[in-house]
Amino acid sequence: MRVILADDGVVIREGLARLLTEARIDVIAQVGDADALRVAVRADPPDVAVVDIRMPPTFTDDGLRAAQEIRAEQPAVAVLLLSQYVDVVYALRLVRDGKGGIGYLLKDRIVDAPALIDAMRRVAAGELVVEPALVEELVDAPMADDPLAELTPREHEILTLMAEGRTDRGIREALWLSQKTVESHVRSIFRKLDLPSTPNDNRRVHAVLTYLRRASTRPP
Repeated sequence: MRVILADDGVVIREGLARLLTEARIDVIAQVGDADALRVAVRADPPDVAVVDIRMPPTFTDDGLRAAQEIRAEQPAVAVLLLSQYVDVVYALRLVRDGKGGIGYLLKDRIVDAPALIDAMRRVAAGELVVEPALVEELVDAPMADDPLAELTPREHEILTLMAEGRTDRGIREALWLSQKTVESHVRSIFRKLDLPSTPNDNRRVHAVLTYLRRASTRPP
C-alpha cells in the first residue's frame, strides 16, 4: 500500500511515517499543507492519503477541502481524515456522497498502530470508516421522528459496529451471535431505515449516512 501523509506537525508526521514504514507500508510523500498535498497527489497518486483536517494556510478545514477535491478528481485515491475532535459537520461533508474509500478518525487513533493500519486498509479497499466515538454520539442521541428510534437495543449495537466498518463476521465475533442471527438483524435494520436493495447501492454505507445526516439537523 502506497501512502501520502499530510499534517503540519512535523513530529506527528515523521512519527507516523516511521510507524507505517515499520509495518512495511510505502510512505511515498510527506507534506505540511493542503496545497502541497494537492500537488503530491496529482504528481504520484497514492492508494491512501492520510490527511489532517486543520492544516495551513487557514488552519480551519483546508485538509478536508483538499480531500474533497482529491476524491472528485481521482476517486481511486482513498482518503483517511484525522481530526483532533469529533465534529459531526466535518464528518457529514466527508461522507455525504454515499461512496466508500473514505474515513474519519480521531488523531488519538495514531497511537494504536493496528487500528490505524486496519482503517487505512479498509478505506483502500473501498469501505467507509467512521470514528467509533462519532458513531456512539449519534446512536446515543436519537431525535424526534428519528427512524433510529425504531431500532431495538441489539440493532443499535449492530448498527454501531456496521458504522465502524465491521463485516457480518466481525459483528458475529464481537457480539457472540450466529451468522443467521446477525443477517436477520441487518435485514431488519435496512427495513426500518427504509433502505431497499438495489444493484448499485451499498446499504451499509447508507445506513451510516442515515443517522449522520439526521444528526446534522439535530437541535443544539
